[in-house]
Amino acid sequence: MVKIIEKIRDRRAKLRYRSNDSRQPSLHDCQLNFPGGNWYYSFEFFPPKTEAGLDNLLTRIDRMAQRLDPLFIDVTWGSDKTSARTMALASHAQKYLGVDVLLHLSCQGMTRDQLIRVLDQAKVLGIHNILALRGDPPKAKKHWQVGDVSGGECERAIDLVRLIRNTYGDYFGIAVAGHPEGHPSSTSPEDELDHLKEKMRAGADFIISQFVYDTERFLDFCYRCRDVGIQCPILPGIMPIQSYSSFTRMTQYCGVSVPDEIWKRLEPIKDDDEAVKEIGCSLAAEMCRQILADPIAKIDGVHFYTLNLERSATRILMQLDGTVNSGLVDKIRTKSGRILPWRPSAMTGRSKMEQVRPINWANRPKSYVLRTEDWDEFPNGRWGDSTSPAFGELSNFSHYYSFSLGSEDDQRNMLGSNPTKSEDVYEVFALYIEGKIPHIPWCEATLQPESFLIQTKLAALNRAGFLTINSQPSVNAALSTHESFGWGGPGGYIYQKAYCECFCSPENMRCLVNMVKQNQSMNVYAVNNAGNCIQEGTELGGVTALTWGVFPNREILQPTIFDPRIFLVWAEEAFSLWTSMWSNLYDYDSDSFDLIETIRDTYYLCAIIDNDYISESNRPSLWEGILNASQWQL
Repeated sequence: MVKIIEKIRDRRAKLRYRSNDSRQPSLHDCQLNFPGGNWYYSFEFFPPKTEAGLDNLLTRIDRMAQRLDPLFIDVTWGSDKTSARTMALASHAQKYLGVDVLLHLSCQGMTRDQLIRVLDQAKVLGIHNILALRGDPPKAKKHWQVGDVSGGECERAIDLVRLIRNTYGDYFGIAVAGHPEGHPSSTSPEDELDHLKEKMRAGADFIISQFVYDTERFLDFCYRCRDVGIQCPILPGIMPIQSYSSFTRMTQYCGVSVPDEIWKRLEPIKDDDEAVKEIGCSLAAEMCRQILADPIAKIDGVHFYTLNLERSATRILMQLDGTVNSGLVDKIRTKSGRILPWRPSAMTGRSKMEQVRPINWANRPKSYVLRTEDWDEFPNGRWGDSTSPAFGELSNFSHYYSFSLGSEDDQRNMLGSNPTKSEDVYEVFALYIEGKIPHIPWCEATLQPESFLIQTKLAALNRAGFLTINSQPSVNAALSTHESFGWGGPGGYIYQKAYCECFCSPENMRCLVNMVKQNQSMNVYAVNNAGNCIQEGTELGGVTALTWGVFPNREILQPTIFDPRIFLVWAEEAFSLWTSMWSNLYDYDSDSFDLIETIRDTYYLCAIIDNDYISESNRPSLWEGILNASQWQL
């Protein structure tokens, strides 16, 4: 977790180093590499009114964070009635989704003590960035007017900025609002710019503008800011057009000007919402290009008012990337450009110190973060004591935060409305591997790109009764910028041992043991729901590095490990998911309920490691070996 302004400054410093030129780069210089290019973008979300809506929004933010990788998100502040949901949304996004959060805070109608309580809570939750706002105008008024007061002890946003700086020093990064078309309570454009400059002097770090559609007006605002000495980052607010009627209402209510050219493009298609959205995304992309390319305004970031929607923001970014097909999704889901193979938490302590994780929670990272949120044993980024009582207990709370399939009807449609035989369950796992089901209880997201290389083999394994929930192919010295395997930055090499984690019947468990006995490079660890353990292979019992990287001027990094003791901790959670996320979908006395419970109580959870990551090309792969062993046994 860092202050957003520090991330912006870091990007600018890297850009200056690469360009070796003091001029502001043009759009061509920026190249709009996607994601993580020299420009950046952020998304705004607001807390839904219901718990179900909040759950669905968290799932959407998680997906957008993983696929689109914004520099940060911001969460709006509402009334006292919604403040708890605002805090829950902001805290969850930062802690479990690994994205930095800018929390809105309005001073309208709030006392100094109330504001301090909110800021103290934000600090406890690890929130490090605040957008300081005056808030909504007084009741029965459309806009703030000259002479209006907030009704609280902080009359204007500048008072809130001063309160934050005087009370918390440099702990919080502070953003403030900019109004390219003027604020109703300002006596003149010059007066407003002077006030904005005073907010920066009081301690604000950067500016986010009200949403705009007139690019020339926004750029003129930036020119005037630069002329009076406001040199901080200014992010233009871009709100994708969703429908003609909502666009008309919103711009009229907020007093936002719209160039005639936009009305001319929208008028012929105003009754076709899909066409309006398409034109709206094109307009937004054109605005971004023009703004980012301007050498005087010096704009290198864009802020999207998403309205909690996903498609339009994705469309705009696709157009900015010059990509016009779904290949973008594959591109942005690759590991290259990642610091680690997994997405780090944005919380202080974890983000800087946690450099190793057991592989078992690879597909349920939010559960792992929840169960280790009090973990204080990351000495120099290395794996701590796995027997520590700091490793949190399993709870239904971790199930909620880690995985959601929607309603019970949605879950049954995904996992099977009436499974009656083992093969029905096998097929569900195979369909997930083939991308025909987006989730299963043990895997929160779709298949990772590296698994596409073994997708066909994994599907065959699942249909043979080896229900895979975690796997990775072997890798021998892939470039650290590799599209699928890369992480850690350029100049390094990546290595992986082949790994497979699966549920299987006692009969198939014996097949795995026989296979390992015939392959000295392999180990297998297994446990059933009753706690009965099986181990086979050479030099069992130690912690094994499964993924590691070698980089210039750095120690060898090993971010993914297998620890047999932690495997037993994970097994408790893995077996519980059969009941909490599957069998409970069916009536207690039904055949489907009995089938899932029988699998839970009789199958083993197995972890197979092939320590020979070099010679696999000269012999059957781990996946082929498992399948061959099962067929030979039959």
